[in-house]
Amino acid sequence: MNARRLRASLRGWGGVGAMAVVCALAAVFALLLPVTQSRQTDTEALGGPGTAKGDQIRAAKCPDPEKQSLSPSSGDQNGTTVQKIKERGFLIVGVDQNSYRFGYRDPNSESDDAELEGFDIDLAHEIADKIVGDRPGNIRFRAIPTDQRVPAIQDGKVDMVVRTMTINCERLKQVAFSSPYFETGQQVLAPKKSDITGLDKSLADKRICTAKSSTAWDALDAARTAGTLPASADFKDRTVPNQLDCLVRLQLGEADAVVTDGALAASQAAQDPTVGLKGEPFTDEFYGVAMRKGADDLVRRVNGILVDYRKDGWQKSYDKWLAESLGESSGPPPVQYK
Repeated sequence: MNARRLRASLRGWGGVGAMAVVCALAAVFALLLPVTQSRQTDTEALGGPGTAKGDQIRAAKCPDPEKQSLSPSSGDQNGTTVQKIKERGFLIVGVDQNSYRFGYRDPNSESDDAELEGFDIDLAHEIADKIVGDRPGNIRFRAIPTDQRVPAIQDGKVDMVVRTMTINCERLKQVAFSSPYFETGQQVLAPKKSDITGLDKSLADKRICTAKSSTAWDALDAARTAGTLPASADFKDRTVPNQLDCLVRLQLGEADAVVTDGALAASQAAQDPTVGLKGEPFTDEFYGVAMRKGADDLVRRVNGILVDYRKDGWQKSYDKWLAESLGESSGPPPVQYK
């Protein structure tokens, strides 16, 4: 899917009370309540550490970071990391519980303990089913803020992170990534009534919110250096631990715009019909499954699982969770290994 397709018409979600739902979700996240899931037996939440149309600004500082993953392996080529997971009997996955349609707990669920669901959650279950076996209790989720994704992997608190995490060169120094499973790009989100039109002069003197340790901040910094973001735009001191917090700040009038991945921005616009995407995506980025550096056998195993998932499960999951807000898909991104 080309990043520029993350625009166009977005359908509202829930109508009345959507903003209240988002704020409530943010409050839940702030307390880092344990995530519950019918297929898991143990959960733990982790606390935190004008441009011409079509211009592209790559946030990455090196070429093609999405092509740096290891070649795939099959299930009969298990190394020490995969073997330990199999012996343990469950996979520990860092996820989001507040990103609508990617990883979230449905507020309309009739259950007291709403299950995690979404595009990323489907993929996490697929990986657990293939590594541990398709049986109850084969996966345990841990809710992780945006700025704690890398530390959670490095500290061994999770086996992997499946959480709308962009592959870039800086992160490749810290963690290993699978091959890409989703393509997106940074985009501006603002109230529909706003005069903001995208990454251009309309952002002059505006307060722009980004998530800490996200690629959005780097993209804005690069845009300012390139002269496509007005010098008066205020974003350097407006970071928050989690990207959903930016939507709440927008709703409270504490920010004029949000910059985040276009796919996430579209999902937030679906939650709150008073906001919308402004202008075109201005980067090309790819999500990957993040794992510990040196866990080559696990990286290769996940890449092997993704080979089959792209053929059978990816489109089904996309149609279920993302097609409504992002439109028709051209399929998963192409893959090239190093």
